Amino acid sequence: FFFCRCILNSNKRKHLISVKYKDMLLITQRNPVQVQRAAREMGKKAFEKRLQEIKMSKHDAERYSSFVDGVRQQISSLKQLAAGLEAKKGDRSWIRNQTDGELDDAKLVEGLAGERSIYKRRGTPQDKSHNMAKPKHLTMLVDVSGSMYRFNGLDERLQRELEMMAMVMEGLHGSESRVRYDVIGHSGEHPHIPFVKRDLPPDNEKKRLQVLEEMHAHSQFCWSGDHTVSALEKAISHASNIDADDRIVIAFSDANLDRYFIKPSTIANIMTKDPNVAVFMIFIGSLGNEAERLRKVLPAGKAFVTLDTKDIPKILQQIFTSTMIGQ
Repeated sequence: FFFCRCILNSNKRKHLISVKYKDMLLITQRNPVQVQRAAREMGKKAFEKRLQEIKMSKHDAERYSSFVDGVRQQISSLKQLAAGLEAKKGDRSWIRNQTDGELDDAKLVEGLAGERSIYKRRGTPQDKSHNMAKPKHLTMLVDVSGSMYRFNGLDERLQRELEMMAMVMEGLHGSESRVRYDVIGHSGEHPHIPFVKRDLPPDNEKKRLQVLEEMHAHSQFCWSGDHTVSALEKAISHASNIDADDRIVIAFSDANLDRYFIKPSTIANIMTKDPNVAVFMIFIGSLGNEAERLRKVLPAGKAFVTLDTKDIPKILQQIFTSTMIGQ
């Protein structure tokens, strides 16, 4: 415990001021460079301790930072968005046994018997523990085809996709009671490559980096080809079988479909095939205006084009709003 002094102000009210805290203020004012140096040293030690805890090398830490440093603000926005989903559940709940509101069909017999509390109305229940929704489910279908690696030097499409996945993994960490997710890849070799399983999300930086490295390596060494159609079908079927209030599939693509004679109408039909799964496409690369052309012919509000990682939280917010909160 710090020793404290009692100081009387002009109103004779007592305030307790830590002597150690006062000394720190004096040091900060007189030696700002010293304080900054000490703060940096403390931060460095905390960082090294964290690396030891998760057995992560400094090289790995620097590599991971290259994916997340530029999107720290967006990660924070995504965390806030995920945290808000639970609160919205209360807005959708019926509060029963009310004396006014909408007549509750289940209380008709009681109403005939003279009972007055036969109404229900929308509102936030006092006790949310009995009204918690099942976690929402989100499938991230990522494009790890050879073209993603091949054209990365042109527009950094693979780098952006990795940043987006780092953002999602960081942003949804700690929100498992509200949103659960998995990450599935597709390429010319296979339509269904599990990178993150729904019940085993990466819970530290080292594991999240491993996911990103696996995605990068697959794109670098896989054979050419395209499984977008079958990958989308499998992802929708996978999500449809999960017990959740809302099921969302978000497919990332570099819009390199014309090369493999994939018609936009084929993609559109698959996206709207299962009414229990909301499907969205995010095009993160394009040759010419192909991505924009695809966006215009796919279902309205279901396709997006972005060449900036920082747009993703806004897009996810639109998706969550239209699918989760809007229902």
